Amino acid sequence: MIKPLLTLTVKITALAFFALIFTAVAYAASLDDTIQELQKEWAIANYETDDSKTEKAFEDLTIKAEEAVKSFPDKAEPLIWNAIIVSSDAGKNGGLSALGKVKKARELLLQAEKINPDALHGSIYTSLGSLYYQVPGWPLGFGDDDQAEKYLKKALEMNPDGIDPNYFYGDFLIEEGKYDEARKYLNKALNAPDRSARPIADKGRRAEIKAKLEKIKDKS
Repeated sequence: MIKPLLTLTVKITALAFFALIFTAVAYAASLDDTIQELQKEWAIANYETDDSKTEKAFEDLTIKAEEAVKSFPDKAEPLIWNAIIVSSDAGKNGGLSALGKVKKARELLLQAEKINPDALHGSIYTSLGSLYYQVPGWPLGFGDDDQAEKYLKKALEMNPDGIDPNYFYGDFLIEEGKYDEARKYLNKALNAPDRSARPIADKGRRAEIKAKLEKIKDKS
């Protein structure tokens, strides 16, 4: 009877092992699917939704992002996208709640940094940098150009050819009045590799880049 029992034990152990592998794979796939859905819906809300409907679109999307954070509490990616959605909502819809939203976005990004600073190719630092130069400084907000530049340069170190870090650093340089340098980064952003899973976002971002280049075409 000993041999059959040993055989049964080995089979049960093997089944448990493969079950753990399957669960891990399913978990990863579910996280990837969740992030891709948030990315796609953000792009639609940000670039393809009528202004009269963006407030509701971002409200609904914020709820989805918060649910993703709860579903994956040990992952940085949902926190990053929650922050991007909340800060985009503040930028698009403004109002009295905008400052509270950008403060929340910053806290979400700092939480994500503690979990995995390398998540999403430096998106934490691209997003933090963009917040620090776009948000008003003291006493209204936490804006700080020195801190913005620090974060944006770190994002570029992590993703030197990416459309977003180059765009936001170029935009920051416009704010600093450094137009020739800004053109360099904006043109690099314009010619950045396509992201196959994010065609709407790429199209919308390139339209923003062209608008910025047009705005500074006669400045030096």
